[in-house]
Amino acid sequence: MRDQASVLHLDLDAFFAAVEQRDKPSLRGKPVVVGGVGGRGVVATASYEARRYGVRSAMSTREARARCPHAAFLTGRFDAYREASRIVMDLLRSVSPLVEPLSLDEAFVDLAAAGDGGPATLDVDTVTAFAQELRARVAEATGGLTASVGVGTSKFIAKVASDLDKPDGLVVVAPGTEQTLLRPMHVSVIPGVGPATVERLRRAGVQSVADLEAIGLDELVRLVGKAHGAGLHALARAEDDRTVVAEREAKSVSVESTFESDLTDRGLMEALLTRQAGQVAERLQRHGLSGRTVTIKVRLYDFTTVSRSSTLPEPTDQARVVARLARTLLAETDTSGGVRLLGVGVSGLADWVQDDLFGADEPAGEPEPEAPAPPPEASMREPHGRHAWSPGQDVVHETHGAGWVWGSGRGVVTIRFETAATPAGPVRSFAVDDPALRRPEKPVPEDDEPS
Repeated sequence: MRDQASVLHLDLDAFFAAVEQRDKPSLRGKPVVVGGVGGRGVVATASYEARRYGVRSAMSTREARARCPHAAFLTGRFDAYREASRIVMDLLRSVSPLVEPLSLDEAFVDLAAAGDGGPATLDVDTVTAFAQELRARVAEATGGLTASVGVGTSKFIAKVASDLDKPDGLVVVAPGTEQTLLRPMHVSVIPGVGPATVERLRRAGVQSVADLEAIGLDELVRLVGKAHGAGLHALARAEDDRTVVAEREAKSVSVESTFESDLTDRGLMEALLTRQAGQVAERLQRHGLSGRTVTIKVRLYDFTTVSRSSTLPEPTDQARVVARLARTLLAETDTSGGVRLLGVGVSGLADWVQDDLFGADEPAGEPEPEAPAPPPEASMREPHGRHAWSPGQDVVHETHGAGWVWGSGRGVVTIRFETAATPAGPVRSFAVDDPALRRPEKPVPEDDEPS
């Protein structure tokens, strides 16, 4: 444990929805739901206006529509989210060389490693003033996005602190006050304590962190298992010595998804990895590449990141091959405590492919696991086809200029013409195949290229 509050956790508030409200003036202050808009869609992010109606991430879009039918339901614009994330992460890296992104919208920053861009000292008052200034810089750099920030003596405490005053809040936990802060809280404040663990602990008479702290390690292991029990035993006492690690990925093509609610269903994890493997294979094929090493990335309930890799004798760009190896690697990983992030990557890139690798033992008709709901990135992909328009998608009209898709159906697409820099604009409808309509020109996203 550190003796100074020098770990900062920054979390961009309702990130996807906030970017949409920033770029769409008519949606500011109104309920916005970003995710899959189809029958099997899931909510990736809901604005705080929508959350008041009970809409939350990982909820089915069907239920979200029932709870808040007047919300704007939009598919995702990952180019916009990645660009906003890049701006924030670059800003954080100007503060400290040790920045550990957890997803597009959150990261840990080690202030003890900061140079001239960080706080002058690490006393509570100086760190508080610095964090307040950092939040203002984030808002200015991103065009108004807000961030909730927590600062503490460990990753765990910083993360708990950033959740205490959402949205647009700041909490600095002074050294020595960690257990006083935690003890009255419900046990679910600890990462990895989901509904199943909450129920097991409740049956043992444990509801608060103070209750959990009073239980011995042996009893916790009996209740929730060895790996999970050891983690809970330490975190209930605010013991967390994990360092902030700046991630540097090898040259690879990869896809990953972060989940606000920890995953515990192994079948769902396998299905999500299968979908991600398909996306990785699609990118490999698009760039005329293949790879020999398949890697999965798993961030556990306690923010520990585990990687597993397997190297093939010859390079491949086939989704079935990548998915099969990814599922095998997952089987070698202890996910009993819950999973916050899953990712699949292929490295050892080459510009050729060994045809029909594993073809003899992987018939084309072999079924892949079915996921009850796709991850946010998969569920929010734009529909294919020249004249396919999805809600929220950017569009340009030769006469009316830039706007976004309000809705589409029965051969008609409705556009609201406005941008982040204009007032709320007019709404007009066109035939879906109107030649004056086009998608805007935009560069290939950085993480869509082999990295």
